[in-house]
Amino acid sequence: MRLRIHTEPSQGASYDTVLRVARAAEDLGFDAFFRSDHYLKLGEVDGLPGPSDAWVTLAGLARETSRIRLGTLVTPVTFRWPGQLAIQVGQVDHMAGGRVSVGIGTGWFAAEHEAYGIPFPQKRFGLLEEQLEIVKSLWETPPGGTYDFAGEHYRLTGAVAPLRAGDGRPRIIVGGVGTGRTPALAAKYADEFNTAFVPPERAAELYERVREESRAVGRDPASVEFSIIQTVCCGKDDAQVRARDEAFSEPLDGNALRGTPAELVDRLGRFAEAGAQIGYLRVLDLHDLDHLELIASEVLPQLA
Repeated sequence: MRLRIHTEPSQGASYDTVLRVARAAEDLGFDAFFRSDHYLKLGEVDGLPGPSDAWVTLAGLARETSRIRLGTLVTPVTFRWPGQLAIQVGQVDHMAGGRVSVGIGTGWFAAEHEAYGIPFPQKRFGLLEEQLEIVKSLWETPPGGTYDFAGEHYRLTGAVAPLRAGDGRPRIIVGGVGTGRTPALAAKYADEFNTAFVPPERAAELYERVREESRAVGRDPASVEFSIIQTVCCGKDDAQVRARDEAFSEPLDGNALRGTPAELVDRLGRFAEAGAQIGYLRVLDLHDLDHLELIASEVLPQLA
């Protein structure tokens, strides 16, 4: 299992703080550095120094890292027009030399839309499906070529293929916890399917639904990667686990990876048995680089 670091800068982090974490993740051998795409804080934190934009942040990191994959979990369809998103993410991928992934989802945080005057329609699944179609198609349009699209929500005419790295394109992540429409979208558009904050048994069920939908559309199920995301709280012993837990700005959910390195290896191993190939570790304290070092030295080698 490849381990990735996931962060929530909207809870309060400057670019310099995010850069330190990304460089530490790269130096310590993690597979990727991801961030959420939010403009407002969640819960009882001050959120200072204030909101930041995910793709502006990742553009900076693209030039200040060299190996680690970069991306979002997840970018909401409400924040950017699909053609604009394809251009922005494609450019960051070019800046990074082909190291970018984008998670695309419906969005859910109504308050941040209201705060910044961003429309938040009640029904967004149709927006998601059309955005996935447009973004993927634009990236697969030959350089110099153009792309047209006419849907219920978006219309593109003569859109020029965006800049991206080489002959490839950014990888697309679709995620969720429902067994209905989302697995079908993943089978049609995604390179990776992610499920969040669920036990291994539920993850296995969702992965199988994506495989079923992949076979239904004539796609090799092995061409979809499967991942999980869980909040992490690791300590060298029970006392350090408690100390980190108490220092966090939010309570850990029941599915969090909380424990010693040996306990994390066991929990992550169960997800690997369920089919997860990638594990996103959601870290809550971006100033505690010792936390990352402990995981890198005592958990990462046992899962490689």
